[in-house]
Amino acid sequence: MTSAANWFQGARPRTLGAAVSPVVVGTAVASRYGDLVWWRAAFCLLLAIALQVGVNYANDYSDGVRGVDTQRRGPVRLTASGLAAPAHVKRAAFGSFAVGGVLGIVLAVAVDWRLVIVGAVSILAAGLYSGGPKPYASSGLGEVMVLVFFGFVATCGSAYVHLQRVPWLAVAAALPVGLLACAILLVNNLRDVDSDRDVGKRTLAVRVGKARTRTLYRGCFALSALTVVALAPRAPGALLALAAAPLAMAPLRTVATETGAPALVQALIGTARLQLVLSVLLAVGLAL
Repeated sequence: MTSAANWFQGARPRTLGAAVSPVVVGTAVASRYGDLVWWRAAFCLLLAIALQVGVNYANDYSDGVRGVDTQRRGPVRLTASGLAAPAHVKRAAFGSFAVGGVLGIVLAVAVDWRLVIVGAVSILAAGLYSGGPKPYASSGLGEVMVLVFFGFVATCGSAYVHLQRVPWLAVAAALPVGLLACAILLVNNLRDVDSDRDVGKRTLAVRVGKARTRTLYRGCFALSALTVVALAPRAPGALLALAAAPLAMAPLRTVATETGAPALVQALIGTARLQLVLSVLLAVGLAL
């Protein structure tokens, strides 16, 4: 029987900051234009976490049954390690998506029925990341989809549920959040590039090679900082996010100089920490 601790680790809790960050920023943007509806903010947060947990379990299941997780380092893999039956992991993924779906329907009823379409597309994208006949993670599109859904869709959607519109600031503020989410995936795939290549999983890192993956990783950091600076003329408080810059030093140095999986796992954790702290500081600055 799979323990609660195994299920918790299988949900990859260290990745949940990528779900929280866009909701925090989008909600802060909304606060500049009108009053917040706090239960909607809470539902957005729970919805984002449910979808993140769902995609983590779905990835665990799909990669496990395809046999591409056997040499993977990092968080526990329930399916590949045999800690949980594949059917149970699949059920956990569907359960998480169902929770997210219910929360999304409640928001749609309260705000706009078109949100049902956004939610359905988001769940479909989560399931097809590593599942389905042609997983887009193996087509080198993982980072693009992360930018779209963990950046623009989540941030703009979190603003929309309060305002019933998407202000330009929500779109602009989504970019640094989404870019750092891309950086998390880049360092994850850099860590796994050799094992992914061996099993035919052609992530972006496999396609462009380690050196270019490192360049893309640095580019995500640089462009996210530049975007924050670009927000300053209209939202000076956004510059508060740059106080997170010292947290970038360790993961940047590790990705540039280290090749071992344990070091890159720490870089991944550091990148996730940076994204969350930068997003919280950006949210505070935007709300001022």
